[in-house]
Amino acid sequence: MYSQFNVAVAGTGFIGPVHIEALQRLGVNVKGVLGRSLEKGERVKAIHSLEKAYATYDEILADPDIDAVHLAVPNVLHYEMSKQALLAGKHVMCEKPLAMNTAETSELVRIAKESGLSAGVCYNIRYYPLNLEAYQRVRSGDIGHVFAVTGSYVQDWLLYDTDYNWRVLVEQGGALRAVADIGTHWMDLVFSITGFEVESVLADLSTVYPVRKRPKGEVATFSDEQLSPEQMEEVDISTEDCGGILFRFKDGGKGQLWVSQVTAGKKNSLRYEIAGSKKALAWDSENPNALWIGHRGRANEVMTKDPSLLDPNIRHFANYPGGHNEGFPDTFKQCFRSFYDAIRAGTPAEDALYPTFAQGHKEVLLCEAILKSHQEERWVRIMDGE
Repeated sequence: MYSQFNVAVAGTGFIGPVHIEALQRLGVNVKGVLGRSLEKGERVKAIHSLEKAYATYDEILADPDIDAVHLAVPNVLHYEMSKQALLAGKHVMCEKPLAMNTAETSELVRIAKESGLSAGVCYNIRYYPLNLEAYQRVRSGDIGHVFAVTGSYVQDWLLYDTDYNWRVLVEQGGALRAVADIGTHWMDLVFSITGFEVESVLADLSTVYPVRKRPKGEVATFSDEQLSPEQMEEVDISTEDCGGILFRFKDGGKGQLWVSQVTAGKKNSLRYEIAGSKKALAWDSENPNALWIGHRGRANEVMTKDPSLLDPNIRHFANYPGGHNEGFPDTFKQCFRSFYDAIRAGTPAEDALYPTFAQGHKEVLLCEAILKSHQEERWVRIMDGE
């Protein structure tokens, strides 16, 4: 069904192989991969039985067989590589954030629109089946008027001052880190479910470790590799480890987010609670196959993932029967299913279910307002920057 598509994946770190695996499970033909070095590319090519390890990005763009490019590379490369792919006539699925600033993201939105190509940002957490169920319940009016949303996204992989990754550096990941890296996942998910449009933000962020110890040589994301003091060097850090954000929404609703990469014991916990005038909904990514449904006048419910119980409009995004859990790798498969369905059907971006470049632009716009709010210690409006 999806074998008509030939795809190349740029990136061989943590997320690149996740894309490859999900695409292969979906039935998309992953022709080849580009690594930081040809040696890394060849290694991933062999593991995933691919046809080719590309030596350069230009080689991918010049390959007439390639219909789409998946970008799983450091943030600083997203803008240029996305732009080049669109101009070369390739569809693009880019990891988040879409680019380093709104000047870049707005240009990418324009180029994508002019090209007529599909261009998505990989906010995969939308595609847990019960998040799609929450989306349908809110849209149908089942929980009533939504007036508040609260939640958090917390991890512990940067808990120690010896924890290091390129994401902590401004020049590689951007001026925001925890907010841009994981906070945007929460914002994309919650705002896509509720339909909320942010009017203004108030942020208070914290850099727990202004100095971290960096390995003299790179280590992989989420690696437990132990290094001696002689193998480390100190590096100044200005990106945030944790922080809180308040939201005011255009319809008068309110929101609150806590984001942290230094919360011990929390490996990857995104939580939300959506308060409506009839019901409330709550979900936790570390227990993703359960959706809590709160009531005032009767017992609360916990809905477990079961395709036969899901809204018919999103049932095809759950591929295993009740009692068979679907998790993190499946969200990528379903996100890519939505993306390639849209390409095949010629669905315009404004009608697409997958996260588009325009929505990726909004996330970066939010990040800039959040950073400004933190720096100036005040509420910042989104559209006018005041």
